[in-house]
Amino acid sequence: MVNPYRSTSAIAAQFNKPLVMLETNTASCGGFPGISDSFGAALWSADLSFQLAAANFSQVLFHVGGQNVYYNPFTPPPTNQSTFHQWTTGAIYYAALVAAEAFGPTGNSQIVDLFMNGNNDYTPGYAIYENGNPSKVVLFNYITDSSGANDYVAHIAVGGGQTGQPGATPNSVKVRRLSAASVNQKYNITWAGQTMGDQFGSDGRMKGELQTETIPCDTATGSCAITVKAPSIVLVFLNDQALADSTPPSEGPQTFATTAATKIRNTATIDQAILATSNGRGGGKYGGGMMGSTSVGSVSSAWRVAVPGMVAVVGGALGAMFVAFVR
Repeated sequence: MVNPYRSTSAIAAQFNKPLVMLETNTASCGGFPGISDSFGAALWSADLSFQLAAANFSQVLFHVGGQNVYYNPFTPPPTNQSTFHQWTTGAIYYAALVAAEAFGPTGNSQIVDLFMNGNNDYTPGYAIYENGNPSKVVLFNYITDSSGANDYVAHIAVGGGQTGQPGATPNSVKVRRLSAASVNQKYNITWAGQTMGDQFGSDGRMKGELQTETIPCDTATGSCAITVKAPSIVLVFLNDQALADSTPPSEGPQTFATTAATKIRNTATIDQAILATSNGRGGGKYGGGMMGSTSVGSVSSAWRVAVPGMVAVVGGALGAMFVAFVR
C-alpha cells in the first residue's frame, strides 16, 4: 500500500520534514455499504496506519462525512430521531483505538513491518519499539473462519537464537484483542472485551469490562505463543510499562453543562453576537471569501479525523525480535 511513497518518504526523512497522508479511507465519496462500515474496514484502517508509520509517515487523515457516509468513525442520529436514538460508532473507530494504544503516548515509537508468513496479505504483523527496545507486537488475521482452521499461532522471541543478542523474552506478555465474528460484521465489535454497541446505541462510553489477557512464555525455548483468531487483531505488550503507558486512566462519570434544557428538538443555542461575526472558520478574519456549507455534496460538508504522532523514524540500533508464523 505504501510502495509508491517510499522515495518521497526518504526525501522527507533526509530533510527532517513530516510526511502526511491526506484524506484517505476505504473508498472515495463516502465509501461502500457493507465494506466501508464493516470489521474488514477496521482491519484495513489499522493495517494502513501501521504500514504508513513503518514508511515514516507522520500522520494519516481519515476522511469522514455526514449521515450518508459509510466510513464514519461515529455518526449522530438524524435530528428527528435524536430524542430516542444515540450515536452510531463505525468500524474504523475501533481501528483508531488499536492504533492509539499501539503507538503509545510518547510520540517516539518506531514501527517495523515484520513481513510475516512470507509477507502474506492476510496475516501482516508489526513490531513496535520504544527508544530502540522492543515494546509491542501487532498481529493481524483478515480471514473469516469460525471453525478455527484459519487461526494461527505466532511465536515471539526477543533476542537469543540467531539474532546475535542476549535472550530477553519476558516470562509472560499481556494481550488485547480486536474481535468480531466475521469481516462483514458492522456493530458490536469488541476491543479488549469492550464495545460501543449497536447501531444508534452509543453514548460515547465503552460498554463491558476491560479484558487484558496474560499469556505465559516458554522460558526453555525463549518464545511466547500467541494465538491469532480469524478474524482479529492482537496487540501484544512485551512489558508492564508498555501496557501501563497505553492504558487510559480510569475515570468515573462526568457531567458537562449544556444549553439544551429540554428534550424538544433543536434546543441548543449560541450567543447571537458571536454568530453574527462567525462563518465557522474564523468569521470576519477571512472576510467574506471563505463561505462554508453543509449542503450535501459541498466540499465543506465533510469533516476529518487525523491520527497524529503515529510514526516512527526507524533508525539507530534496534533490539532484535523474531516472530515465527505457525498455522
